[in-house]
Amino acid sequence: MTTSELRGKREELASFLRSRRERISPEQAGLPLTGRRRTPGLRREEVAHLAGMGVTWYTWLEQGRDINVSEPVLAAIARTLRLDPYERAHLYTLAGHPGPPPARGHAAVPDAVLVMVHHLEPIPVVVIDARFDLLAWNRTYEQLVGGVDHLPFEDRNWLLLVFTSPRWRNAILDWEDAAARLVGRFRAGMAAHAGEPGWKSLVTRLRRESPDFERVWDRHGVRGPENFTKHYLHPEVGLLKLDYTQLSVGEGSGLKLATHTPVDDDTWAKVRLLQEKAEGRADRVTAPE
Repeated sequence: MTTSELRGKREELASFLRSRRERISPEQAGLPLTGRRRTPGLRREEVAHLAGMGVTWYTWLEQGRDINVSEPVLAAIARTLRLDPYERAHLYTLAGHPGPPPARGHAAVPDAVLVMVHHLEPIPVVVIDARFDLLAWNRTYEQLVGGVDHLPFEDRNWLLLVFTSPRWRNAILDWEDAAARLVGRFRAGMAAHAGEPGWKSLVTRLRRESPDFERVWDRHGVRGPENFTKHYLHPEVGLLKLDYTQLSVGEGSGLKLATHTPVDDDTWAKVRLLQEKAEGRADRVTAPE
């Protein structure tokens, strides 16, 4: 590639970053209001803070400077700017990287696992990664928790939903115990990812958006994987008693197949109602394209 072509890509990257930054309001990013702003969207220093990187480094990117950017930094920027999969791929191309790793999309989940997720209906099933991002789920799970299909990619995370979604909080009857268990498992997993921007930015966001998360996080509790019974209050079908089981998907992949098996006949009848309600939708496992 010629010098002129490289300069053109850097200029396009700078313009793309500015346009994505300017479309996100401080409220959408979870930042407090600080009075009137002269420009739309986030400030450069706010993007840098949320992405866990230096202000100068991010400013150089938006100025089209000739600098090299690592994949973890690009991933953190993509999450902060709420890029969809196509915008994310465009960002990587402009930055000279082969493409984002399939850590949070459909390609991260093996086809055979997606088939299992589908055929385990009406049992609610979801595939999660080590950071508790939701990667794939079946129709009954969508009916159980509600609204995952319509969430932005960066919000499809169990911790975010447990601590910031009113629906999730109202539905989980043993919320305090469930929250402590989830945070303890996340902290244990983070030991292997402590230097990764994606993990640090998630903690930063949770501490900013949820005082309850900060309270539980500051206890420094650590928990291992557990199978247990969830008590879930669905707004339409009522109380559900579900045995939660977590199965590893491939050594070293970090993926888990999480199943929610009804404990009694009453719960079986209710999850079948949820499955029937989902009939008529696309007959496939839901996962990011």
